[in-house]
Amino acid sequence: MFVAVEMVDTVRIPPWNFQRQFNEAIAEELNKKLANKVVYQVGLCICLYDITKLEDSYIFPGDGASHTKVHFRYVVFHPFLDEILVGKIKYCSQEGVHVSLGFFDDIVIPPESLQQPAKFDEAEQVWVWEYETDEGAHDLYMDQGEDIRFRVTDEVFLDTSPTGPSAAATDTPAAPGAEEGGQKKEAPYTLLGTISEPGLGLLSWWNS
Repeated sequence: MFVAVEMVDTVRIPPWNFQRQFNEAIAEELNKKLANKVVYQVGLCICLYDITKLEDSYIFPGDGASHTKVHFRYVVFHPFLDEILVGKIKYCSQEGVHVSLGFFDDIVIPPESLQQPAKFDEAEQVWVWEYETDEGAHDLYMDQGEDIRFRVTDEVFLDTSPTGPSAAATDTPAAPGAEEGGQKKEAPYTLLGTISEPGLGLLSWWNS
C-alpha cells in the first residue's frame, strides 16, 4: 500500500532559513511542496523518508536564496493491483460504492463489481445485495460508515495541471450564466475496486 519512491528535485531555501540545519530546512521544503499531493503516475505523497544525496548549492543573481538539487526517497500511497484493502463506505451513488481509507477518499466500486444481483435503492441512496438463501432473497444494505473489504482492480491518473490560454481558447464556450467554479472537480488519482468475490464485501456480513 505504501512505497518509497526515489525522486529528484531542486529545493529553494530562503535566506531567513540559513541559520537552520541544512537537512532540516530541505526536509521542510520538500514536505511543504509534496505532502498530501498527488504526483502523476506516482501516487499520493505522504511524507519524506530520507535524503540520499545533496548536490552543490547555488545562489543566482537577483535571488538571495540557495538552490540545491536533492535526491531523496518519499513515502507514497500507491497500492498494487489485486491488493486487498479495508476501508469505510463514504456514500453510495448510481456510479457505485464510494470508499474512504480516512486519508484517501477517491475509491469507487462500480456496480458491475458488486456482489450480484445488486440494486440501487433510490429512496435510501444505498446499494443492496439481494442475497439468495434457501428461504428466499434477503436484502443486505451497504450503509454509510460500514467497514468494507475490497480488492484493487485498476487505477486512474488524471493530469489536472492548469491549461494554458491557447488550450482554453479551443474549448467549447460555456453556456450563458454558467461558471467554471460550478464544474465538477475531477480527482487526480482514483482507485477502482471489486467485492464480487468470496470473502470480500462488508465485514459485518462475514462476522455475523
